Amino acid sequence: MITLRLATPDDLPALHALIPHSVRGLSQGFYTPEQIESAIRYVFGPDTQLIADGTYFAAQAEGAIVACGGWSRRRTLYGGDQMKDAEDPLLDPATEAAKIRAFFVHPDWARRGIASMIMEACRAAAARAGFQRLELMSTLPGEPLYRAFGFQAQERVESRLADGVVVPFIRMDRPIDG
Repeated sequence: MITLRLATPDDLPALHALIPHSVRGLSQGFYTPEQIESAIRYVFGPDTQLIADGTYFAAQAEGAIVACGGWSRRRTLYGGDQMKDAEDPLLDPATEAAKIRAFFVHPDWARRGIASMIMEACRAAAARAGFQRLELMSTLPGEPLYRAFGFQAQERVESRLADGVVVPFIRMDRPIDG
């Protein structure tokens, strides 16, 4: 049985362990080993602002966090705390899209509907907050999943990380309903 709840600061050690495991396990064949390790170092990790805002979910099964993901009413589109160097201002729900953020699933728990549970919780919460659209930055392995959720690619982006490694992503969006 899978339970979904809001993540807390006490979950950070489990999230720090889950995220690299998810990226390494689910990104093979989409990214090179160099891209995977660089993205883990410079991009992927918990965003403690999401936890503080109460917009980040943890999915538990068998006593462990097996997936996580959230949404944000802030400007940052992607990346963990290691990517932040400035304030993260609030968005205007009337004119800007809520951000879908930091979905990671343990490889042993992939393709069991957990991401769908998290996505629906995010969509419903963002709708209650008055947002009309959702936006995200997808990884290459995440693109088929997000397409299944109704997101459409808007832009392909190549991010040059601090070590010079280039990692491709896809900016995607969709109406909050529909």
